[in-house]
Amino acid sequence: MKSCGLIVEYNPFHNGHLYHIEQAKKNTNAEIIIVVMSGNFLQRGEPAIVDKWTRAQMALSSGADLVVELPIAFSVQPADYFARGGIALLHALGCQNFCFGAETGKAIDYYTMVEKLNKKDSDIEERFNELKNNGSSYAFQMNQIMQEYLPETPLDLTSPNTILGLAYAKENAKYADPMKLFPIKRIKSSYHDKEITKNQGIASATAIRMELTDTIDKEKSVSSLREFLPESSHKLLVESEWVTWEKYWPLLKYQLINQSVEELGLVYQMKEGIEFRLKQKVKESDNFKDFISLVKNKRYTWVRLQRLCVYILLNIKDAEIKPQIDLPRAIHLLGFNKTGQAYLKQVKKTVHLPIINNINKKNSSLWELDIKAGEIYNLGYTTIMRPQDYRRQPIILI
Repeated sequence: MKSCGLIVEYNPFHNGHLYHIEQAKKNTNAEIIIVVMSGNFLQRGEPAIVDKWTRAQMALSSGADLVVELPIAFSVQPADYFARGGIALLHALGCQNFCFGAETGKAIDYYTMVEKLNKKDSDIEERFNELKNNGSSYAFQMNQIMQEYLPETPLDLTSPNTILGLAYAKENAKYADPMKLFPIKRIKSSYHDKEITKNQGIASATAIRMELTDTIDKEKSVSSLREFLPESSHKLLVESEWVTWEKYWPLLKYQLINQSVEELGLVYQMKEGIEFRLKQKVKESDNFKDFISLVKNKRYTWVRLQRLCVYILLNIKDAEIKPQIDLPRAIHLLGFNKTGQAYLKQVKKTVHLPIINNINKKNSSLWELDIKAGEIYNLGYTTIMRPQDYRRQPIILI
C-alpha cells in the first residue's frame, strides 16, 4: 500500500490542512495518509485549543487514514527535535513518502542543502556556538550562518516552514531508506498571518485561533469562520470548549511562586539564571500575556519562553526528559479508518516500536510524560473532561 506521511498540529484543522492532504495524495498517488500529530501541547509552547482526540477526529473526517501522536518529549521542542520524533515515527510505520508545507515547492532545494550542510557540519556547529548568545533568534542566527557558508542557497531560514522543512530533510537523510520528499507550497496565507481575509477560503491557524478566542460570543465567532473550516471541524469546534494559556495561568503562577529557585533550576531548558527573572516578574503580572511580555528579552524570545512555561507547568525536569529525546518509545494510536486499519495489519510484523491502542498500567511507563501532560491539560477546562490517555481507545471511522 503506497503511503504518504504528514507531521502536523491541526490547531485547529482548517481548509489549508485539507489542501495539504489533497495535494499529498495527488503528488504521491498515496493510498494511505499517515498523520503524526502533536498531542495537547504544541511546538510553539501552547496548549492546543481543543484536545488531541477532537483534532484527530477532525483529521480523520477530512482525509487522514491513520493518526498517531507525537510525544511531548518532541512536540514542545525546536525544529530539530520536533522533526526527529515525527520522522522517526513515520519510518517506524514504513512510510514511503513525506509531504510538508513550504515556501517553495521544489524538493531539490532541501536535498541539495542537506548534502552541503552535512559536508560543513562541524564548521556550522562551531559558528553557531559563537553566535548563540548574541541576543538574536535561532532562526536569524541560522540564516546568517547559511549565508556565510552556503551563499547560493535559495532558502530563507527566517521562515518557520523552511526551518522545519530543512530539519525534516536532515532527519530523513539519516535513514538507510529515506522517504521521498514532497514540499507543498503554501497558498493564500502565511504561517504568521494574524488577520482573516474574507472570501479566499484559507486562513492561517493563528488567525483562526485569534478570531475564536478574541470574541466573547462563541457561536458568532465560529460562524464567522465557516468558510475557512471543513464542516466536521466547524461542528466539533461548536461542540467543544476551547482553552488558551490564560486558562493555565493560575497553575503556572502557583508553580513559579511555590517552587524555590533551586527547584526551578532543575526544569528542562532552564538556563542562564532565567529562573530568577521568572520568579520576579510573576509577582508583577496579572495574566499570562503580560507575564511573557515582562520576561521577554533579546535572548529569550516569546516562543522560547512559552516552551519553558510548558515545562514549568508540567514540572518536567531536565533529567526526566533527556533520556526520551533520542527516539520515541512507542506509537500511540489516536485513530484510523478502514484504510488505516488495513495498513496497520500490513506493517504490524515489521514495526519495531510497540503500538499502543489502549494505555494501561502495563504499558504506562512508555507514555508517562504524556499521561501527566494530559491530566494537567484537562485542568484548563471548566467542563468535566474524559481522561486523555487511560481507558481511551483509538477513534475508529469504519
